[in-house]
Amino acid sequence: MSLVSGVDAGAGLAADIQPTVEPDALTVFTLAVMPEITPGDDLAAMIVDVGRGLVRDGDILAVTSKVVSKAEGRVMLADDREDAITAETVRVVATRTPSVPGGMTTRIVENRLGLVMAAAGVDASNTAEGTVLLLPLDPDASARRIRTALRDALGVDVGVLITDTSGRAWRNGQTDIAIGSAGVRVLDDLRGQHDAHGRPMLVTAPAAGDQLAGAADLVKGKASQRPVAVLRGMSHLVQEANGSARELLRPYGEDLFHTGSQESWDAGYAAGLAASRDGGQGE
Repeated sequence: MSLVSGVDAGAGLAADIQPTVEPDALTVFTLAVMPEITPGDDLAAMIVDVGRGLVRDGDILAVTSKVVSKAEGRVMLADDREDAITAETVRVVATRTPSVPGGMTTRIVENRLGLVMAAAGVDASNTAEGTVLLLPLDPDASARRIRTALRDALGVDVGVLITDTSGRAWRNGQTDIAIGSAGVRVLDDLRGQHDAHGRPMLVTAPAAGDQLAGAADLVKGKASQRPVAVLRGMSHLVQEANGSARELLRPYGEDLFHTGSQESWDAGYAAGLAASRDGGQGE
């Protein structure tokens, strides 16, 4: 995989950073620095401007959700952060109180987009002091608008991902995941095909959308003001249908860990205690 940290808009890919793309090779680079996005900005048009002459058919663009949220006016005062988390929450998975005085309570919740993440995705980073950002209302729709704008203005057929940073169960650290998609096969279902030894693959379905989002974050970074990355060499994942990043969500009924460990223990203890009391009354 070839990584390029940034490209100046309008200049094209310079010869010294234009790698020869071999079959099955992936090249990832960012588009130009963008100005601070404010509510009401035409983000799709701004991406067209920085992508002109650089974006090709079959490319996949990964756009940081924060700039989408800013353009769509999903900005709130930081004083309202806890209320915003509550409003965005559909189901509480786990809550942890701080171990030190003055610390913040951590809430892992399922938000209205079906994503399970800390604080419902409400974020205070890379936004003006005293404000927080909520996730876009409909990241798939946001991705579709950008895809359509690129097709109409530049005549290119590309895929678009809206990405956000998230922690992962069982793992330290964070990575970017796909929360919105247009024209990308986000779940590369290989079930029914055969591996190199001829055995049928029964469960293999790489989360291609999340893999692409993570690769894009390697070049976008967190403070570069380059919120758009281009991934080249994965055209087989670009499709005519817009699709949806919701394909990556595991349904609640299939989730083996739909509550936190302490919450599960508490619920089991309460159920056992109630059963013992009911049994005692029946004797």
